[in-house]
Amino acid sequence: MAKTAEIRVLQAEVNDLLGVCVKIQGDVAAVQAAIEAGQLVAERMGGTPVATVIPRPQDAAWRAISSPPEFNPLIQQEVVFFPVYESVSRRTNDKEHAVERSPSYALGLIETQGFTAVFEAIDNACKAANVEVVGKEKLGGGYVTVIIRGDVAAVKAAVEAGQAKVAGLGKLIAAHVIPRPSEAVLGLLPKM
Repeated sequence: MAKTAEIRVLQAEVNDLLGVCVKIQGDVAAVQAAIEAGQLVAERMGGTPVATVIPRPQDAAWRAISSPPEFNPLIQQEVVFFPVYESVSRRTNDKEHAVERSPSYALGLIETQGFTAVFEAIDNACKAANVEVVGKEKLGGGYVTVIIRGDVAAVKAAVEAGQAKVAGLGKLIAAHVIPRPSEAVLGLLPKM
């Protein structure tokens, strides 16, 4: 969506139906174009997105639209995510990893229903290509997504190798590669 039109991601919120509501803001035409592009990608990945554009929302409506920070103790993580636009960095194994403003790398995502499946998939992905694990998200219901990063070819090879290992251990929900991720995507990466 952020590559299609000039929008700003306000927040992403996990819902009880194992979905995520991504709230964006911008000019009405830009938001409409971004939503249409996002829907097409989600549908190509087997999702059934529901979207709406609210032109000029009333000030009073923002109390319901904008969600406060929320922690879900069942999945032991935040369920309302706020993008970090200024200086995005991640800590992994006590090492600081700066995330570049205009990255020349790709992000890969493997989402499964089942921990065993995702762990086997990521281990196989990391063995297949030179990639780095940058995040893991639990969505509830056994759904878990692991995010990797590396050059585009390595990430594509790793995701293909990883998704091939899921069969028999769990259910593959999605496997996807995002070349040159936008700042909006980088701002929503989970912290490790």
